[in-house]
Amino acid sequence: MEPLAAKIRPQTLAEFVGQEHLVGKGQPLRQAIEQKHLFSFVLWGPPGVGKTTLAHIYANALDAKFYHLSAVAVGKDDIKKVLKDDADGQPKVLFLDEIHRFNKAQQDFLLPYVETGELTLIGATTENPSFEVIAPLLSRCRVFVLNELASDNMLAIINRVANTPSFTKEGEGGGIPQDAKDWLIAMANGDARAAITMIENTNQLYKKITIETLKQTLQSKHLRYDKAGDEHYNTISAFIKSMRASQPDAAIYYLARMVDAGEDPLFIARRMVIFASEDIGLAVPTALVVANAVFRACETIGYPECAINLAHGVAYLCQCKKNRSAYDALRAAQKDVKEFGNLPIPMNIRNAPTKLMKELGYGEGYKKYTEESLLPEELKGKRYLK
Repeated sequence: MEPLAAKIRPQTLAEFVGQEHLVGKGQPLRQAIEQKHLFSFVLWGPPGVGKTTLAHIYANALDAKFYHLSAVAVGKDDIKKVLKDDADGQPKVLFLDEIHRFNKAQQDFLLPYVETGELTLIGATTENPSFEVIAPLLSRCRVFVLNELASDNMLAIINRVANTPSFTKEGEGGGIPQDAKDWLIAMANGDARAAITMIENTNQLYKKITIETLKQTLQSKHLRYDKAGDEHYNTISAFIKSMRASQPDAAIYYLARMVDAGEDPLFIARRMVIFASEDIGLAVPTALVVANAVFRACETIGYPECAINLAHGVAYLCQCKKNRSAYDALRAAQKDVKEFGNLPIPMNIRNAPTKLMKELGYGEGYKKYTEESLLPEELKGKRYLK
């Protein structure tokens, strides 16, 4: 049976919710769709934020033949079948979900077909493509970064579910009480698919959507851990939040669940490396060293023994003091970059490798050690690191 998330999937940009920086008026992905521009790209972002939906909308807009494959379950032979398939003159768009699961040889195999345009590739990944996609392939693709869905986006999507025939009673969103919607938004953490699946499972199990039935569904033994499914993301979320709360017992428990389910140890270790800088940061700078050492141990040792390295690292990271100031400073600076664009760099700290540049004032008045703000004029006195 087709999942509810697939049944209500938006078919056009007019129905799509969120990612305004990509699909809002004048934004790059909207421009590409409206102008029917055929090119390969990678969608990088957390789960349940619209990567698959945007790929469908793009292919539909270009009247392309759409092939949806998961890198977890396919290989070169499956790509060869796509290449041999008769598309009746339509462009072929290959949507490769979890492209980071393709190894180097598999990605190398794709390269000539992407380069010649025989295949238009849309890769989707939750991992940084700089590390997970080979450089030659990445250089032929544009990367679009998707964000977690904001609360108002999540509410709009939940209301869409609530207004489907399965859930509507009377009026808008009558099948799901507001307090249950609020609980879903908090639980889903910006993941629309997780919220939709939770609603669908709760409706099947209890025929009624309330906070209590939602909680019972979340704990239900009917829902098994699936490395490609929602419980995968719920568990890694619980794992990170337990470390953030400095609760080693909870974090090691969720680690044990992932290890027992056969989760990729590098996936877990990668999250620990991110956590070391995002949540611990300047409080204990050596946390990043430990997290990287755990990642390297998982690379070289593998299961079952690397589970011990993971537990060692988790126990250490949990007990470290937390300081998000470097992470918050980066996000605040990125916000200003987006708002103000490329502001002129002060003349005294510009590079002056030529005589003409020196004559134009580049580098003039530069002092190695100064308390004067070196930010652009419009941001003088701004503090990011607090």
